[in-house]
Amino acid sequence: MPNWLKLVISLLLPQLVGGTGALFTITSIDSWYQTITKPSFNPPGWIFGPVWTMLYIMMGVACYLIWKSDHPQKKNLLTLYFVQLGLNALWSPAFFGLQSPILGLVVIIPLLVLIFLCVKKFNSVSNWASWLMIPYLAWVSFATVLNFSIWWLN
Repeated sequence: MPNWLKLVISLLLPQLVGGTGALFTITSIDSWYQTITKPSFNPPGWIFGPVWTMLYIMMGVACYLIWKSDHPQKKNLLTLYFVQLGLNALWSPAFFGLQSPILGLVVIIPLLVLIFLCVKKFNSVSNWASWLMIPYLAWVSFATVLNFSIWWLN
């Protein structure tokens, strides 16, 4: 497969995951989410779209850097990446779709661990791939605290 096609696929897949998650989020924002108690550090709603778009682009580039490599662990690293992407895809349906902060935690905690492992293990193939995943790790760390706080308050 040519590298340009790998880049396009790598960039599109996380955006598709984000778009699918947005469908579950949008349907719950004006109803359920407005009725629950949120912590004082809950960000304004408008910030999530731009942040996730940038994070998904960075994740896609990180995936591409791993995918185009000749590293012997490439297949394992891509499997790790796609498993975490799958958990990412499950979080919005769990939290917003099922309106369940506890199910959100059940998804986001292993997601956080897998992102950390991606950051750590990607470094053996590409420093850039590892660095590109760090903002995602930071945001999901914050999201985990936010998810926990919402569960605790409700």
